[in-house]
Amino acid sequence: MYKNLPGARRALLSCVWSCTLSAAVLALSGTPAVAADALPIKVAFVYVSPVGSAGWTYQHNMGRLDMERRLGAAVQTTYVENVAEGPDSERVMRDLAAQGYQLIFATSFGYLEPALRVAQDYPQVRFEHMGGYKTAPNLNVYNARFHEGRWLAGYMAGKMSRTGVSGYVAGFPIPEVVQGINAYTLGMRAANPKAQVKVSWLNTWFDPAREREAALALIAQGADTLTHHSGSTAIPQLAEEKGVMLLGYQSDMSHIAPTAQLTSVTHVWGERYAKVASDVRAGRWKPQPYSGGLRDGVIKLAPFNKKVPADVAHQVRERERAIAMGKLQPFSGRIVDQSGRVRQASGTMKEEALAKMDFLVDGVVGGIASKP
Repeated sequence: MYKNLPGARRALLSCVWSCTLSAAVLALSGTPAVAADALPIKVAFVYVSPVGSAGWTYQHNMGRLDMERRLGAAVQTTYVENVAEGPDSERVMRDLAAQGYQLIFATSFGYLEPALRVAQDYPQVRFEHMGGYKTAPNLNVYNARFHEGRWLAGYMAGKMSRTGVSGYVAGFPIPEVVQGINAYTLGMRAANPKAQVKVSWLNTWFDPAREREAALALIAQGADTLTHHSGSTAIPQLAEEKGVMLLGYQSDMSHIAPTAQLTSVTHVWGERYAKVASDVRAGRWKPQPYSGGLRDGVIKLAPFNKKVPADVAHQVRERERAIAMGKLQPFSGRIVDQSGRVRQASGTMKEEALAKMDFLVDGVVGGIASKP
């Protein structure tokens, strides 16, 4: 049983009987009184796929574990995995809020509307939604500048590909995924102006069999490098099996594709999650949208494969530093879409335009899938 010691002392001054009764209860329980600010914050995570050993959900769970290491006894966490977007996610978040969790991380794009509904009914709970575009008094959105790493991966693919064709397996056509395809293509074309990126849409985040099937089709179309925005490890496994090069995504996939992976664009959430939990616990949390990138350490490139030539590795690292310093922007200069329409004549694309990106750049083969 936890008690608030300052409150107990005030009670002693105003009501001796109340204090005596509390002391008796504590004596019987054998539990020492603890200050309210020593209580751990209860934090829950909702995941769209199984945690697994690599991938989107795995990285969020690594962030959760890192948060536990950083905050120690100040935090208590739980997670629910493999939760479908839609009614299931609302049910899970509502249940977590009812159980007394004070902070809930909703880590998939399709959780936004359910999270907003639950947040309205539980104003005392704080919600953080991954990739969203709406906030509420008790719901914030956060994201990462994934396209920074995607541009670098594309540049490496352009330098390493023999066919000049890369295959890209994509989940849903939301702006974040479209950004990734475009940044990867622009990076690849910065290294090889004639390069092509062939896209296959899944319209799901996690389906190992479909991911593998899509990647096989892209290999048959001449792709000797693969990348993806999907949730399983099927594509890294296939790349290793078929001897094609992999530009991994989300996690370092070198333990799955030690020969195939050139590098991987990894997501690192621990520091961010620890800060949010600390802010909620201290009462200083506010719904301020967040987007971290290479400079913040939220996006990192995995160690390069030994097969990457030293000059290529040097070029990629130079550009990595330039992006982190703001000297190189993935979406800068003249940008033309697949139809030849000039989408940007010069300058750097603003965040508002990035957040609504709904076109594919010149060099991408394949259209944008129908939205679910």
